[in-house]
Amino acid sequence: MLLREILFGTEDYQRERRLREEVLRGPLGLSLRDEDLAGEENQWHFGLFEPGGELLACVLAVPVAPTEARIRQMAVSPAHQAKGLGRSLLREVEGKLRARGICRVELSARTSATGFYEKLGYGAVGGEYVSHTIPHVRMVRDL
Repeated sequence: MLLREILFGTEDYQRERRLREEVLRGPLGLSLRDEDLAGEENQWHFGLFEPGGELLACVLAVPVAPTEARIRQMAVSPAHQAKGLGRSLLREVEGKLRARGICRVELSARTSATGFYEKLGYGAVGGEYVSHTIPHVRMVRDL
């Protein structure tokens, strides 16, 4: 598997959008809306690809300060879940963010996924809240 940065507006970006729609919104009966996609041209998009080019997993990082970023919209293809790809993707992206001077990352985790992020060193900050009909919690990690 190969981690690649996905450039906004490319065919890989369209594949990334479809994967996020399938994994994150479709099961909720929702779809990605214009406001969900607003500003994505200024965000860093990453994908984990098979050598043949199939997109297996993706995630976005939003720079929020010179040394801070927010991770969002991590999705792993249903056919490839529970194989450690999410962990690999996040670790590799954290390395890319460190190389860009990012020292702290935050994310909004579905409460059902907090254990996954805790194992990777993220800690919950604040209480639970609802986003897109699902309970979430804010989590942070220093890189």
